Amino acid sequence: MPAHVIDSIFYKDLYGSAAMRAVWDDLNLLQKWLDFEAALARAEAQVGLVPAEAAAEITRQARAELMDTDAIKRGVDKTVHPLVAVIWQLTERCSGDAGRYVHWGATTQDVMDTAIILQIKDAYPLFEHAIDDLIAVLARLAQAHRDTPMAGRTHGQQALPITFGYKVAVWLAEMLRHRARLAECKPRVLIGEFGGAVGTLASVAEHGLEIQRLLMHELELNVPPIAWHAARDHIAEFAMTLTLISATLGKIAHEIIDLQKIEFGEVEEPFEMGKVGSSTMPQKRNPMLCEAILTLARLTRQHAATAVDAMFHEHERDWSSFQMEWAFLPELCIMTHGALLLTERVFSGLRVYPQAMLNNLHRSGGLLLAERVMLALGQHIGRQQAHDVVYEAAMTAVEDKVPFSTALKQHPRVKAHLDDAAIDALLDPVQYTGLAALFVDRVLAQLSAEHTAQR
Repeated sequence: MPAHVIDSIFYKDLYGSAAMRAVWDDLNLLQKWLDFEAALARAEAQVGLVPAEAAAEITRQARAELMDTDAIKRGVDKTVHPLVAVIWQLTERCSGDAGRYVHWGATTQDVMDTAIILQIKDAYPLFEHAIDDLIAVLARLAQAHRDTPMAGRTHGQQALPITFGYKVAVWLAEMLRHRARLAECKPRVLIGEFGGAVGTLASVAEHGLEIQRLLMHELELNVPPIAWHAARDHIAEFAMTLTLISATLGKIAHEIIDLQKIEFGEVEEPFEMGKVGSSTMPQKRNPMLCEAILTLARLTRQHAATAVDAMFHEHERDWSSFQMEWAFLPELCIMTHGALLLTERVFSGLRVYPQAMLNNLHRSGGLLLAERVMLALGQHIGRQQAHDVVYEAAMTAVEDKVPFSTALKQHPRVKAHLDDAAIDALLDPVQYTGLAALFVDRVLAQLSAEHTAQR
């Protein structure tokens, strides 16, 4: 039975996706090991180091479904080595003397390093498609609510009016940067490994560089300029990028949770009849999807530290660091991809309540327009003096529980320069969203430009 939530028969689809779990499945890992061994044999056959028929036989036998995984497990238990049992079995399966050429010139870490990169290579399109889908739905939402006014908040308090489209566009711009980060690090991440015992290719020195080039061509990976057995910065960069993505998703989910509170009531994650918020409180419509996203964001951020810790290697190889990647990379990829899919699900069915946003804009009785009043008054008495005057009026409104407009209209220094009609006009929040809509347009234009460049 599974012992982790990402494989749980009950919880797994809240913590990841079947597609990403398949990337990190043991049988896929085994196949990646075998893919390396087969590609190595073919590359060495091309330089005359291995007979062509031997390379063909190794390739025929290098299939995970042909392997006895129970025997491999017993071999791992006996040898305390992750790969020799696979090499033994592949060697034994090969007919004739083909088995003698298995793993020629390679070291175990060559195979395992390249295999984990091949798994990341499989994971890349899943991340790219999920990010593209989320960007598309955020773009539609930003456009639809480009001009929908709502309260902008700082320090948890109403600050100035914005539009909901502006808020969404901030998230959209962040996701565009994450997409760029993931693409920019891709050539550095998808790089294979073939260096031999300490990275010098001493055992195949005469043909080493050509074998390495042909091997990476077979596997469709980039050629390393030098062995990276003890240099894990590119894997850490990939892990950091995923952690940044999950952090953004967690932040967004937390915002939706806040805005869904009864006291705000401005948005609501998707709801359909049958979704239950509580086993004892039938009325509850809890933000369960967003809470799951926030959970994933909190669980994945620790892997940024683990990825950095895994960079600390001794000498030319250090498995006490290297083995950490076997544990944290699958979990990080599965949970980040799960968070992306859940976030896209939330925004595809997000309920937006413009009237509640408008009501909340008026809840403070105009206080969030204090800046606008200050600047209008400042044209007559100077900005700092206007700040002090409006501050007095605002604090009077708060402490005496009177409308801000009343406090302003009764303040002698305000009355001297602004009549009642001017004050009422200044306190209209819909008229003070600044360049919010323009900024939405700029982000959408950036997205459009990127799509054009990709085409």
